Amino acid sequence: MKRLLLLLPLVLFLGVAVFLYRGLFLDPTELPSALIGKPFPQFSLPAVADGKAISTADLKGKPALVNVWATWCVACRVEHPVLNQLAKLGVTIHGVNYKDDNAAAQKWLTEFHNPYQLNINDARGTLGLDLGVYGAPETFLIDKDGIIRHKFVGVIDERVWREELAPRYQELVDEVQP
Repeated sequence: MKRLLLLLPLVLFLGVAVFLYRGLFLDPTELPSALIGKPFPQFSLPAVADGKAISTADLKGKPALVNVWATWCVACRVEHPVLNQLAKLGVTIHGVNYKDDNAAAQKWLTEFHNPYQLNINDARGTLGLDLGVYGAPETFLIDKDGIIRHKFVGVIDERVWREELAPRYQELVDEVQP
């Protein structure tokens, strides 16, 4: 019995070591989402621009990126020019201004341009909570029916768009167009 007690620390150490070793090979940008394959959460929130209500139904009709952003988010500033380029190319992008001051958001969009067709003011973070948002930026790819097909955590740059998001987005667009 005494011998087993002496081996217990070694067994615990090996268990922790295996757990930590496995973690070295995980991709931190791949945060699993329980919402993949499920409808975008129901909401009714004001628009950033004019305060008019935007709801889940307004997101339906064509595939889109739903980008969670904020003026306090340094990475969002890095990502924003790429979103503007994508919008000019015809990519449908909706914004969720997350836990932010609406006046600051309006100023940001005036200064840095607005790539969003719809831009939701989520000042209290309720929609972000329903989406399982960890922080900004995060981007969801939804199909024409408002079903979440993919979640990307981090900055969308040209490489991420080209290699990861564009093929998925184009596949959803192709499903809509005959």
